[in-house]
Amino acid sequence: MGCADGLIRRADQTVGSTVPPAVGRVRSVVVQRLSRAPSTLNHEKSRPRRAATPSTESTAVITLRPVEATDLDEFFSHQLDPSANHMAAFGAKNPSDRGVFDNHWQDILNDRRITVRTILSDGHVVGSILAYHDGEAPEISYWIDRSRWGQGITTAAVGQFLNEVTERPIRARAVADNASSIRILERWGFQQVGETQGFAPARGAVVRELILELP
Repeated sequence: MGCADGLIRRADQTVGSTVPPAVGRVRSVVVQRLSRAPSTLNHEKSRPRRAATPSTESTAVITLRPVEATDLDEFFSHQLDPSANHMAAFGAKNPSDRGVFDNHWQDILNDRRITVRTILSDGHVVGSILAYHDGEAPEISYWIDRSRWGQGITTAAVGQFLNEVTERPIRARAVADNASSIRILERWGFQQVGETQGFAPARGAVVRELILELP
């Protein structure tokens, strides 16, 4: 993906961040909130909803499955890429710290409130996608191997995941300059409902982050 279609803020990659999600990372102050009628979350009453199928499709077979222990080696290698970390912005303070990485993933896999899947392209591990509860609506987050950007993998994976995780509304966050991830989310029906500002460890600066929601 010469652009960052494979990255969105990863709560699980920030020290003290998720588990529950973004959990632990101090939420940035909301600097803007777009008007939207309130919704009531209810797992039992939520119904699957589909947006129009995006036109960009992968030529590979994209599948999701539960995370296996051996997948973590691949995930760790993905987060070592400097460009990927810059685009994700809210990654680990020290991406090369395997101990911190393993502890966070163990917490994620042990948390029954988090739905997490490994993304496969033609049977090869290329990333992960998860949904976690953090406040009034669940949020999704994903990370794709940078060498696989631009192949339609993220678009397909997000669509499949939204068919599995059917609670609505559901949200996602992306740094404002992560245009590709924002476009993918918009293709699946997400709309901007607000924005925040927060310190991004991977950039060493405060960045603007968009909040998007699929009603």
